[in-house]
Amino acid sequence: MQKIFEALSSSPRRKILAYLAHTELNAGEIASRFAMSKPAVSQHLAILENAGLIESDKRGQFIYYRLMPDNLTNTLNAYVQEVCPVSRPLKAESANIARKRKASPKADPES
Repeated sequence: MQKIFEALSSSPRRKILAYLAHTELNAGEIASRFAMSKPAVSQHLAILENAGLIESDKRGQFIYYRLMPDNLTNTLNAYVQEVCPVSRPLKAESANIARKRKASPKADPES
């Protein structure tokens, strides 16, 4: 439980969870949304994964991240994000990415 609270105590990590609300993203896609170094983003991702809030999947040269939806903490976090004005636009962006990927499943996410 301590790892979960520590993971959720960081604003960038809560934003990463919002970005992953509707779709999976690779590490580069996540990093491009933050004004911090890629190693710093990777550290945030590692903390979230260690807390059991996200999981990763290596595909070729990319590592993709997605929420672990069955985790009760993610369910509670999703509820809180509904009333959080900062998370709404991030979740909307996540939904738009998911729609685009469904419309064009063969598209390269890095292009």
